[in-house]
Amino acid sequence: MDPYDGRVVINFIRQALNNEPLTVYGEGKQTRSLCYVSDLIRGINLTMESDFHEPINLGNPDELTILDIAREVIALIPGTTSKIVFQPMPPDDPRVRCPDITRAKGKCWGGARVVSRRDGLGKDDRLLSGHPVPEDGVDR
Repeated sequence: MDPYDGRVVINFIRQALNNEPLTVYGEGKQTRSLCYVSDLIRGINLTMESDFHEPINLGNPDELTILDIAREVIALIPGTTSKIVFQPMPPDDPRVRCPDITRAKGKCWGGARVVSRRDGLGKDDRLLSGHPVPEDGVDR
């Protein structure tokens, strides 16, 4: 994943690994739900193997705030000196991002996570080693 693609989790990880401030917009009360890629792939596979042929949402319906995500990332990275800084909320920043997986749970996917959020964040070896992300985003 490109460490400069603008996604909240990778932004926070990159900032914390480089001991930069973690940028939280507004008060950080906007919510996100995070789903580890292997859980999503499992859901896609189960959907393809089912007899259900209508649109569904897959993902993790558990919401947490952007501020909570920033705090978790800081707690996971040993030795980081990063602090959280608040910036004005951009007008296009969604207040809530949470999939409604009701249909998927009932038709083809139990929605049970196999990988917890904390375990998923810790799967990046750079988090555990404190290895900084290079300025150009390319690991060598």
